[in-house]
Amino acid sequence: MLRNKEIKIYLTLLVSISLMGSVACFFVNIIAGIIVLSALLLVIVISFIFTKWRYKQLDQLSEYLRRITSGEYSLDIRDNDEGELSILKSEIYKVTVSLHEQAELLKKDKLFLADSISDISHQLKTPITSMFVMTELICDESLPQDKRQEFTQNIRSQLERLKWLVASLLKLSKLDAGTIELKKENVNVRELISRATQHLLIPMEIKEQILEISGDDNAKFIGDFNWSSEATSNIIKNCIEHTPCGGKIVIDFCETTIYTMIKIVDSGGGINKEDLPYIFNRFYKGKNADNNSIGIGLAMTKSILQKQGAIIEVTSEKGKGTQFTIKIYKSVV
Repeated sequence: MLRNKEIKIYLTLLVSISLMGSVACFFVNIIAGIIVLSALLLVIVISFIFTKWRYKQLDQLSEYLRRITSGEYSLDIRDNDEGELSILKSEIYKVTVSLHEQAELLKKDKLFLADSISDISHQLKTPITSMFVMTELICDESLPQDKRQEFTQNIRSQLERLKWLVASLLKLSKLDAGTIELKKENVNVRELISRATQHLLIPMEIKEQILEISGDDNAKFIGDFNWSSEATSNIIKNCIEHTPCGGKIVIDFCETTIYTMIKIVDSGGGINKEDLPYIFNRFYKGKNADNNSIGIGLAMTKSILQKQGAIIEVTSEKGKGTQFTIKIYKSVV
């Protein structure tokens, strides 16, 4: 403490003033001089003890900060006293809690990134390996023409799958990074569903599935038409994949004073109860998932809807189909 320049100056001034005051009092009266000198000496001692105590508290704070820097976020230096040091301790503790939360989020982000890279690598590895094998087979001159055409078609199919995966991952990364600014425009629900189902009518026709659409033609909400169409399309596509041939998909929509609601119901085999909490997780594949399923469509749907202040819920019963419910709230958007 005494090595501190400010403390040296403080003590020097305090002692000098005390000596001068005492000497002046001695000239007036010896007893008064003794009393004043004693009082001033006591003041000097008390000031010294108090300053030493404050420096000790500051040393404790410095040690606390050093331990925080090393990762000991569980430390708590708060007290119930009043004063400058107590306020400082409380503020430092708040910063510590904030740093701890940021460190945990960063750790989760790193784990999520590692898992995502692993999942993406797995998703890319399978079709690429398949295409390599089929390419080698095609190079065989003795391969029959019908097999050559079959392998060529399979390679084209795998390339289409890779193209969709890369495009979807790019969209998801842009949504996560917040680089996409969703529009706020009047979206007519009937037109939205028409756009969302346009490219899915042929797959439904192949599986001889029935599509029923009903609702208020004037129903609308404020959002981004194109992105909302993609989100809705992903749900319908999921329903088509899990509905057997000859099954039915029903889409119903309405508008209330609070939200606009879209219900999409299929007559498929339903989702296992243990899979329900995770179907919107990226790359998650349930027990009944199709072999070609990647597990990214519903994750993208949820991300798009959340960006527009909407929620999506799913209910399902084994053997009785699945219902997706979208609610786009007016007050949020």
